[in-house]
Amino acid sequence: MSTLPPCPQCTSAFTYEDRGLYVCPECAHEWDPQAISAGDTEDTKVYRDSAGNPLQDGDTVIVIKDLKLKGSSKVVKMGTKVKNIRLVGGDHDIDCKIDGIGPMSLKSEFVKKA
Repeated sequence: MSTLPPCPQCTSAFTYEDRGLYVCPECAHEWDPQAISAGDTEDTKVYRDSAGNPLQDGDTVIVIKDLKLKGSSKVVKMGTKVKNIRLVGGDHDIDCKIDGIGPMSLKSEFVKKA
């Protein structure tokens, strides 16, 4: 009997193989066994700006279009320079602090690397 690796998401030992993928019955996570062995996990995600340039923590970016803030009358104007960004997972992948507005989250598709 072969031993399958535990689920990388919930560490369940009850994984099984289905059409070349490993599947966890507890959290429904599916992953490719070759991707895990090659070191390509979700932690190595490359964040890119609107032009396709890779972003890193601490980079300076420029907003490429006016962004209205929900629940406020303030607007982040096109051309606003944002320094010292922090990359996070999720829908809005950049956490930053903008002068005059404060802390906020941005999508990487609305910025370009400075």
